[in-house]
Amino acid sequence: MEKIIDIEDRIPTLKERRRRRTNKKFSILLFLFVTTLLIVLYFQSDYSQVQSIELKGAVLVPKETYIKQSTLKLGDSMWGFKEKNIEKNLEQNEWIKSAHVKRNWLTEVHIQVEEYKQIGYEEKEGVLSIILENGKVIDTGGQVLPFEGPIFSGFKEEKVRLRLIKELANLQPEVLLTISQIIYTPTENDKYSIQVFMNDGNEIKAIIPSFAEKMNYYPSIVSQLNPDVKGIIDLEVGSYFQPYVEVHNEEIDEEATELEEEEQTP
Repeated sequence: MEKIIDIEDRIPTLKERRRRRTNKKFSILLFLFVTTLLIVLYFQSDYSQVQSIELKGAVLVPKETYIKQSTLKLGDSMWGFKEKNIEKNLEQNEWIKSAHVKRNWLTEVHIQVEEYKQIGYEEKEGVLSIILENGKVIDTGGQVLPFEGPIFSGFKEEKVRLRLIKELANLQPEVLLTISQIIYTPTENDKYSIQVFMNDGNEIKAIIPSFAEKMNYYPSIVSQLNPDVKGIIDLEVGSYFQPYVEVHNEEIDEEATELEEEEQTP
């Protein structure tokens, strides 16, 4: 026979359940109210605004230029922009390889740009422009950035210049920094012939397609030469060194021969 529980005995239990349900609803409502209040206060406070913009990787142009292109300003809402949109704005620059934007903490925006590597300079009408590894030429507005690299002279054909840039990109960094100037000197036999002036006073004759392969041995080549004797190193076929003294003597002899021939001419 089942035990019959009187309604009066169940009332305390029902009251407890109602109290718990009421407390739970109240806690949820209180939580939602406090959360909403905090969100409202956050968006009305300085903690929801951009207070700092950090940019790294700028070499070719000032940081301020990149920040201006990003359209970000101090005081803007931290949640009023999309990182991808800013990255696309910056990557429109032909000297930018990639850009990455992210929010740091509550008030800081971090921008990281990766620029194309500088290969050298192009000389045109007495003004130097920067040449990048992607082949683009950047106008510096007449001001040259502090970068040690070769000056390109006479490279009117873009195809030839790009071929040389490809070779320079394969040079060891320490070798690239030893080059002062590269002059395009095409001949009937070889349109890729170049004349290279080195910072140590030597001169190189070479052809573009094999330039990187042979020039990477330059430190080894000059280590075998007398450092006090400068001259021309021919890398077009093999590796041949001729001191300037001998070159100048040959030129003098040739001039003397020409004068003798003129004197003998009736």
